[in-house]
Formats: sequence, C-alpha cells, structure tokens
Amino acid sequence: MASNELHQEVPAAEKGIGAGAPAATTGVNNTNGLTATQRYDYGGNPLYHAHSGPDERLPAFGGEFQPGLYKSIQHRKFANPAPLGLSAFALTTFVLSLVNVGARDITAQNIALSLAYGYGGLVQLLAGMWEMAVGNTFGATALSSYGGFWISFAIVLTPGFDVLGDYTTDADKASVLGFFLIGWFIFTFILLLCTLRSTVMFFLLFLTLDLAFLMLACGEFAKSNGATSSGTKLGQAGGVFGLLAAFLAWYNAFAGIADSSNSFFIIPVFHFPWSEKGREARAKSERETA
Repeated sequence: MASNELHQEVPAAEKGIGAGAPAATTGVNNTNGLTATQRYDYGGNPLYHAHSGPDERLPAFGGEFQPGLYKSIQHRKFANPAPLGLSAFALTTFVLSLVNVGARDITAQNIALSLAYGYGGLVQLLAGMWEMAVGNTFGATALSSYGGFWISFAIVLTPGFDVLGDYTTDADKASVLGFFLIGWFIFTFILLLCTLRSTVMFFLLFLTLDLAFLMLACGEFAKSNGATSSGTKLGQAGGVFGLLAAFLAWYNAFAGIADSSNSFFIIPVFHFPWSEKGREARAKSERETA
C-alpha cells in the first residue's frame, strides 16, 4: 500500500447521536499492526464522544436537556427525548407569546388551547416521562413540569372548567393569575440555577423564560391594582421574552437533532468558560501556547 496508514470512516453508531457528532477516523498502522483512533472536535462540539469506558461522562448540553455531566449515549436503547419536549414547548410558547405581544391585534388566547392540551401539554409530558427512562433527572423534572403547566393553563382558559368563576371581580382574577405565574417564575429560577455550569444557549433559554413569567405575573398584579395600561405593557414585555424563549428552545432542539449525518449546519452552543468543556478547552489552549 502506498501510504503507511489507512484512514476509514468510523460508522455512525460509533460517533454517537446528537449535535455535531464528530468526524472520526481510525488509523491502522500497517508496519506494526497497531490501531490508533483519532477523533476531531469541531469547535465546541457538545457531543464530542471519545468513549473510553462505561463510566465516561460528557459535557453538559442543552440538546440533551442535561445541565450536568451525563453518560455517553452511544449504547442507549432509547432515542433522545429532549428535542421533542423542547419543540413542543417552543411552538406552544411561540403562539401564545404572539398573542401576548398583540401581533396583528389579536388578544384572545383561545388559539393556544389546542397546542397547550395536545402538544405543549401532552407531548411534552410524555417527553418528560421518557427522560426518566433514560436517567435524566433534570430533563424529566423540567419537561414534565412544563407539560403540566400547559395543561393547567389550558384548563384555566377553558370555559367549561370555570376555574375563575368563584372570583367575582376582575382584580381578584388578575391576582390569582399572578399567583399562578409567580409560582412558575420561582420554579423556573430554580432550574435556571442548575444551568450555570452548562452552555450559554441552555442558560439563556431558562433566563428568558424566567423573565417572561416575571413580566406576565407583574402585569397581572398591576391590573389587579387598577394600572391596566402598565399591566398591558408588562404583558407585552412578557410576550417578547416568551418569543425569545421559544426560539432558544428551538435552537437547543435543533442542536440535539442535527449532526454530521443529517445536516450541513452544526450550530454552536457556546460552553461557559467555567464549565467542564470550557476548562478543557482553556487547558488545551494553554498547553498549545506553552
């Protein structure tokens, strides 16, 4: 053979599933018969799989909805449920947020009911249950909870349930909706704290969602105090943050679906410099410049 090494493509099953699965080559040295594997990480690839043992942990990644180190998905029997849950959350949030910002002068939220029940509610709840099956506590808690949020929110909007019927004044109705939303703000803030060592895009998803809940809750409280104009503006601000959260959820979902086998576009997720991946990159850079 003309070359001392033979390079061949590693099968996709060995690359792993997820955003930017690395191109990998196996070099076979014909002189001594030894085999060496070289894997390439294309600039912050969150699913860089250099699997060396059953206990190997990979960096945090929003496409897996896992803010901490997680095990390689190389031998997982189930597909990654995170992109499904993220997509369900994103589309439902997108439509409701368009209503909240008053797009095309639409103010009634009824159009969001079908999505809140069927997609953002049921489908996201099922994705959360599958996160339990793959051992992702954070993903199971977050996706299942937000699935429950959409179902409960749809119940509030459904006239047949008459949830707000016992509250006789508009001020009381606004107050209890504020209670409902501020509780979700607190819950989302707890999840936000768990993303501080993961990736920028994962963190921004929960930051914008948290701000959306806060703005919407403050808007309801303002309405209950008689400041209708301020409440409307705060609700619109909540809609803007909701739109940002929706696009960020889609971004993380795409990062979890796309890899070199199915897409020409592998999007970056920007690991925090203090994260596991960021420290590895910094240490590598220091060694190269030394």
